[in-house]
Amino acid sequence: MSRWKFLVAGLALAALAHFVMAQSGTPIVGRELVGNIRGHILLPNGAPLSQAVRIALTPPSGNTQVIYTDNQGQFDFKRLRIGIYQIEADADAQRFEIAAQSVEVFKDATVIVDLTLKEKEATGPTGAHATVSTGELDQNIPKDARREFDRATKAAADKKTDEAITHLRKAVALYPDFMMAHNDLGAQLLEAGRLADAAAELRTAIKLDPKAFNPQLNLGLVLLKQEQFTEAARVLDAAISLDAQPPAAHLYAGIAHMMLKELDRAEKELRTAHDSGGAEYALALFHLGQIYLGKGDRLLALQSFETYLHEVPDATNAAQVRQLIGRLREQ
Repeated sequence: MSRWKFLVAGLALAALAHFVMAQSGTPIVGRELVGNIRGHILLPNGAPLSQAVRIALTPPSGNTQVIYTDNQGQFDFKRLRIGIYQIEADADAQRFEIAAQSVEVFKDATVIVDLTLKEKEATGPTGAHATVSTGELDQNIPKDARREFDRATKAAADKKTDEAITHLRKAVALYPDFMMAHNDLGAQLLEAGRLADAAAELRTAIKLDPKAFNPQLNLGLVLLKQEQFTEAARVLDAAISLDAQPPAAHLYAGIAHMMLKELDRAEKELRTAHDSGGAEYALALFHLGQIYLGKGDRLLALQSFETYLHEVPDATNAAQVRQLIGRLREQ
């Protein structure tokens, strides 16, 4: 271990706290004729999902863009060139077929798309139904509880955290087994900085549905903020075992393993986060730089820090990283 110390990037972590809640597409064009796509992913019975789903959008050029829906299966692609696009929704691969649809984007218009998942045929006694998330199948949610949940979702989108918490508390009071509401309540309490309360709600969500990805990811982030790194690593590894695609899980798992000095595992997870998430997950590069410093590889550390600032020049810790770069260049 070198004389360099790991730097805890709390502010940078806080900036990433919403990846589970909602992720929408980023602009991919400049001043051109553009339109938007907005859509929902639905279960075969028309009910909304309760977990993030991978969405792939392929334009005529063939340069596929990947995002994840929010907790209700909603997604947005903004400022797309006019033309015909292919959309694919990849949910639970053991249970659902990939849902695909062609969509034409028109100038200054928002196209609304509903993609309905189709059940795969069962392959045996341990087939798809053995891996179903019970939260997705819960049709017993009372209308009043669902109404409070919807109100909370709108309040959260409007950054009204306290109002969202109030509605979510009403939702779980009306229906204590409302896994999605417990998850979102935990996320909003995290947003409010009430970590112990957030952890309690997320543990309840996991108890209700051990196969739900989002509560595991959210709890992992809470544990990171509480500096409970051993449990954070365990929870985040469990999240990855449920769904290895979302970059956020790999980012947070990498940070947890880094803080436990498990550098090879941390490097693997952080590389995966940036490779799959791109510049939106540039924070992984910052932590990779710290790992390389810990291993004594100053050249790789310098490359990681420089790439980090290239991708996010206005990062909260930019001044700190520039100082590190300066010291590395002097050696």
